[in-house]
Amino acid sequence: MPLNIPNLLTWGRIVLIPLFVGVFYAPHHWLAPAEQNQAATLIFVIAAITDWLDGWLARKLGQMSAFGAFLDPVADKLMVAAALIILVQIDRVDAIIAFIIIGREIAISALREWMAKIGAARSVAVSVLGKIKTACQMIAIPMLLFHDGIGPFQPQVVGTWLVYLAAGLTLWSMAYYLRMAWPHIAERV
Repeated sequence: MPLNIPNLLTWGRIVLIPLFVGVFYAPHHWLAPAEQNQAATLIFVIAAITDWLDGWLARKLGQMSAFGAFLDPVADKLMVAAALIILVQIDRVDAIIAFIIIGREIAISALREWMAKIGAARSVAVSVLGKIKTACQMIAIPMLLFHDGIGPFQPQVVGTWLVYLAAGLTLWSMAYYLRMAWPHIAERV
């Protein structure tokens, strides 16, 4: 495993996950509910920034590695899954929405692994649709975590709309990836 700045940032993102989850299990005399929301939002935003930063640094510094390419999406999926599970638990996201997003991530990860194994990874490379879906959920989740209004702006309302949009794009992008992989699947069935 190459020890470089991008990989350290990715490991840092993984280390943030238990801290993120732990915020919601802290006693209320340590953190009031509004403080839990703010702390969780801050941790998630830091994780999202490091997600962008580690990729940018890997390209800029020429430190891209097979291990980093493997670990980065795993860290992203773990953080998003943890956030969605917490949001379901605190009743800010419907369980079906979390299931759609998490289930798609598992299914597409498995599909990509299998496609790489048969030498057809390019067929299921990340699409613009997948990037838009990711952007929607990475904006929605902090809004849903923050929850409280900021003057007339209601993050919970906007976050809810965006997470529903992300779930729709999740299904659409999954269909797209399956369609791209179908010729390879059909010839091996």
